[in-house]
Amino acid sequence: MSQLLNKMKEAKDYISSKHSKKPAIGVVLGSGLGDFVNQLTDTTIIDYQDIPHFPKTTVDGHAGKLVIGKLGQHEVILMQGRYHYYEGYSMQEVTFPIRVFRLLGVKTLIVTNACGGLNPNFSPGDLMLITDHINFTGDNPLIGKNIDELGPRFPDMSRAYDPELQNHVKHAADRLNIPLQQGVYVAISGPSYMTKAELKMLRYIGGDAVGMSTVPEVIVANHMQMKVIGLSCITDMAIPEELKPLTHEEVIRVANETKPAFERLLKEIILTLEIESA
Repeated sequence: MSQLLNKMKEAKDYISSKHSKKPAIGVVLGSGLGDFVNQLTDTTIIDYQDIPHFPKTTVDGHAGKLVIGKLGQHEVILMQGRYHYYEGYSMQEVTFPIRVFRLLGVKTLIVTNACGGLNPNFSPGDLMLITDHINFTGDNPLIGKNIDELGPRFPDMSRAYDPELQNHVKHAADRLNIPLQQGVYVAISGPSYMTKAELKMLRYIGGDAVGMSTVPEVIVANHMQMKVIGLSCITDMAIPEELKPLTHEEVIRVANETKPAFERLLKEIILTLEIESA
């Protein structure tokens, strides 16, 4: 068995020893969105630092806790904060929890993030359904020897964000009367925000929003045959012609203001999902 498989099993066994029920839905909570864990009941909370082979989070707005519990009829596992490539972790380390999710039984992954809006029709505080992505990080978590037990050498990414689940999200937003933008998410490595020239380029190649996460997790989820929903909170406008200085504190502030609508939508999405337990 490969070293990665051994590490996955050790992490999975530790988590299972703390919470015996198998989750079918996994959620990655982005910057400022971690309070969604309060929607769960019968929860088990585990610090990342206590889980074998889980790195530590180093970014404000990412609590670094794994929360497992019940939401409606579903057993759900939440990452209260994620890892980023710019923290100095490898792509394999960034995506390690997603691999463990699959081993625990997760079939549907919901990834969320706070990001900048490239589309001039967007506004800060908008929620965006990710319909596709562009990997502009300069790296890929699948580089290296493929482990056939986890997935194919060349996984298809033409349905990276499951079309049926996209419709599910749109219907949920309609029921709640929550406006929902749709678009292409561009992932960059960070941690610096982009220049005007770089933003013009990303918009020209088809990007609607830009951020520093999500895509590596989605690639690994697809590699392991998980269905994916992607949701973004537009916290600032990355319009090159109107660009203003930006801070991480401002990103967190807008994410917090958008949190009530985000939490209502995410809760409705999960409650109305039809999924078999693993």
